[in-house]
Amino acid sequence: MLSRKDMEHPFGELAHYAGISKRTLRYYDEIGLLKPTNTTKVGYRLYGEESVNRLQQILFYRELDFDLETIKTILDDPQFDRFQALGEHIQSLQEARGEKTMSDEDKFEGFKKELIEKNELAYGKEARKTYGDEEVDASQRKLMRMSEESFAEFDQLDKEILEKLEKAERTKDPGSEPAQEMARLHKQWLLYTWPSYTKEAHAKLAQRYVDDPRFGEHYQGRAEFLRDAINIYTGKVSISEN
Repeated sequence: MLSRKDMEHPFGELAHYAGISKRTLRYYDEIGLLKPTNTTKVGYRLYGEESVNRLQQILFYRELDFDLETIKTILDDPQFDRFQALGEHIQSLQEARGEKTMSDEDKFEGFKKELIEKNELAYGKEARKTYGDEEVDASQRKLMRMSEESFAEFDQLDKEILEKLEKAERTKDPGSEPAQEMARLHKQWLLYTWPSYTKEAHAKLAQRYVDDPRFGEHYQGRAEFLRDAINIYTGKVSISEN
């Protein structure tokens, strides 16, 4: 397992690997778009995994000609409607080039591709190591085939899980009826994108929510309770053992 030091990249090394100039990376720091994870006593900037993931997202949006201010808003505001922003931006580019206005269907297809690209950059390496390339590729294909109506249901179910998780945690009992209902909904949510489901994979994912803070952030500090509820739901841990 890599130590914190091993996972940090010096300023110049990161610029080289990302294919950008040191001046650009320094400017991103100055405007608050990409801050180093750490700074040595002599002032050298160091960039950890979180910063590397953020830089990958910045470069993705730059490829689409988003301005830096908009990129900062997209990355810093979890409530920002990225689907709408992506659609409006691509439409404005097409209009500027005299191209046909993008249909809602095309916008949605672009949004799904952007979502897959973002997830691949942020979590792809770990996911492929855990589940294999075939499983991850199949999941991405399933997402690309998802209709806008199904995606809305998928997104709404995610919000419902977060609400039920908050209420279920108040029971302090992952085996309670509210907690188990929440775990059942979580399985239902996974089936929107998972090509197949097993209890073992569900429990493994729940543990990753605890081990990887990037996942834990989405569940607002309740990842351990979610994991415990899923472990009971999948039979990995019995109610009596809990």
